[in-house]
Amino acid sequence: MKLNNSYVKIVGLAVLGLGISYQAIAQEYMVPDNTPAHILNAVESNARSDEDTARDINRLPAEILTLADLNQGDTIIELSVLGQYYSTIIASAIGATGSLHMYDLVAFEGFGAEAGNAFAAAHANTEYNLQDYDNADYPNGADAAYLINGYHDLPERGNDPVAMNEMLFATLRSGGKFVVIDHKSVDGAGWSDADTAHRIDADTIIEEVTAAGFELIANSSLLAHPEDPRDAAPFSMRGLTDRAVLIFQKP
Repeated sequence: MKLNNSYVKIVGLAVLGLGISYQAIAQEYMVPDNTPAHILNAVESNARSDEDTARDINRLPAEILTLADLNQGDTIIELSVLGQYYSTIIASAIGATGSLHMYDLVAFEGFGAEAGNAFAAAHANTEYNLQDYDNADYPNGADAAYLINGYHDLPERGNDPVAMNEMLFATLRSGGKFVVIDHKSVDGAGWSDADTAHRIDADTIIEEVTAAGFELIANSSLLAHPEDPRDAAPFSMRGLTDRAVLIFQKP
């Protein structure tokens, strides 16, 4: 049964080989009072699956999208949409006057194309594309681009992050935002953990994105988990990794 205003979850996780034990604690996700109505309504929509709402306590979608300044009528580029967790919320929040342009890497065709095309067919304000991010047909003048938990995948999947950043800078409007969230590796690791631990050093993202011309306007601790040693793959720690939340803006 879906709860309208909150989701109560018991979190208990032991990560093998890391020496970490996550205590079982009762947590309740409440959309903050300062959340704009269009985001609140999208997060609390009955159209969302129980599986997705169960993840809200560890992903804080209302806080993230409020920080990113998502507005009704926005044109949004969403990269790495596998599962459509954020797609569902964004498509609802931007409304009929907005447009969501969804992209998955060509390498992920077998994982995401069928679901992505089905999602686009069911939502009039969306379209789904299977294109590499460094050579995609992005909409000119878009208000924002989102890349959530996918920056670390780029080189391994044959994409050039420098070229992608430059393309996004060119396509976003002045004042447009580029939102990057990813699992942190240890400080100074650069790209070295991307293929093995599926993590990246946050400073590397900042250096590469700002080199394309973007300005860093927020480096948030919303998804911080200081107990995470940042040296193992995130799959067994779903929702409990220490994540960088970075908001960049085109001047």
